[in-house]
Amino acid sequence: MAAPGNLHAVGILLSSTDRDRLIAWYRSALEPLGARWEEHLLAIGDGMYLGFDKRDDVAPRSAEPGRHMVNFSVRDIRAAERHLNSLGVRWVRPVEETDFGFWFSTVEDPDGNYVQFIQMKDEQD
Repeated sequence: MAAPGNLHAVGILLSSTDRDRLIAWYRSALEPLGARWEEHLLAIGDGMYLGFDKRDDVAPRSAEPGRHMVNFSVRDIRAAERHLNSLGVRWVRPVEETDFGFWFSTVEDPDGNYVQFIQMKDEQD
């Protein structure tokens, strides 16, 4: 077994012209699925976080929404789907089973970024 490396956490920083709107959307989408708001970021599992930044050097909407995608693995994609539907999200790719045997879907956040929800094969009954 390899010695532990120096890396111990993963973070994604989403920049927006409307940081507060983006925070509100991600909190409403992810907290019911298990994320926790911690001061200024969303903690997603152990050692993973989603941060938010207000910037004036980015466009209000993503020009290439598929260039960078945030992926979340869930234990019950149908429960996530019901929750996201209750928020009125725009589905880019509805929940479907892939040829590889896992479930996959893509929604769009308020800035036009693509967010994917995946239920891995080992999470299925």
